[in-house]
Amino acid sequence: MSIPNAFKQLKIFATGGLDKLVLDSSSSLGELGPRSINVQVSYAGINFIDTYFRSGLYPVSLPFNLGQEGAGKVVAIGSQVTRFKPGQSVAFYSSGSLSEYTQIDESKAVALDKANVSEFDAATVLLQGLTAWTFLREAHPVQKGDKILVHAAAGGVGLILVQLAKYLGATVIGTVSTPEKAQLAKGNGADHVILYTKEDVKERVLEITNGEGVIANFDGVGKDTFDLAFQVAARRGTIISFGNASGAVPPFSILQLTPKNLKLLRPTVMNYIATAEELDKYSSELFDLIAKGVLKIHRHGVYNFDIDSLRQAQADITSRGTTGKLVVKVSDA
Repeated sequence: MSIPNAFKQLKIFATGGLDKLVLDSSSSLGELGPRSINVQVSYAGINFIDTYFRSGLYPVSLPFNLGQEGAGKVVAIGSQVTRFKPGQSVAFYSSGSLSEYTQIDESKAVALDKANVSEFDAATVLLQGLTAWTFLREAHPVQKGDKILVHAAAGGVGLILVQLAKYLGATVIGTVSTPEKAQLAKGNGADHVILYTKEDVKERVLEITNGEGVIANFDGVGKDTFDLAFQVAARRGTIISFGNASGAVPPFSILQLTPKNLKLLRPTVMNYIATAEELDKYSSELFDLIAKGVLKIHRHGVYNFDIDSLRQAQADITSRGTTGKLVVKVSDA
């Protein structure tokens, strides 16, 4: 299959509000590298980090191609590519996935033909699922009986953390903003759900844990919940801070870790799947959990590949009113 000389791709040429999102119809791919593959994108995920790039919170060189993950069909392979062939369905993580076509290093893609997972499902779950699974296996290897706290437990990563932590045997406490989200979190395995808009989170966590606190705190909220993490942590607990939904975490004193011998991590999933072997291992485990019914996929919505829909998707994800994953249908690859 030939690739058009020009195709549509979501970009920013300047940082700022939603109006800075541009669906550029003159995009093209460079020369195919020896270890690269060209993919016609069928579905792409919406991720919070793209709003940070657009706003300028995370500085990038401009213009910048948005989108961090997707799935589709391989249309061309480099001369030294051994893991894929044209026509094969793949899921991938790479900047520029919100595009009709993209070029990625083969180490950042995983074949779907033996995974028993569709392109739609793979694009929905890949990065958020790998984030949750690697954090539960490496950032804090959850053991049976662990009492853990998951903030935004009805969000994209939060819902997956809840399900997989419960599968591993943890007692899961989740925080949510509405009764509807509380019901969703409970329905997906949360043992206790705290409505932070009406309840004192510190008081409830300590009540649930008989004053001990939680051994692990998974916090994608950021500024608003960071100080709370120290207050609800158990002795020798771990704080896993991985998001800025409420703003960036402010500077703090390392001495705050001392009274309880706490550990603080700021992990990224990319450093857990940096090699093809790591990506294959963790994605295989993740897809197997989906196939077995352990992990249920939740979508907030599916958006069209037009500028109004793409701006709405970013507005929705920053509203903190979504549950589950936001996905864009890019093409019928």
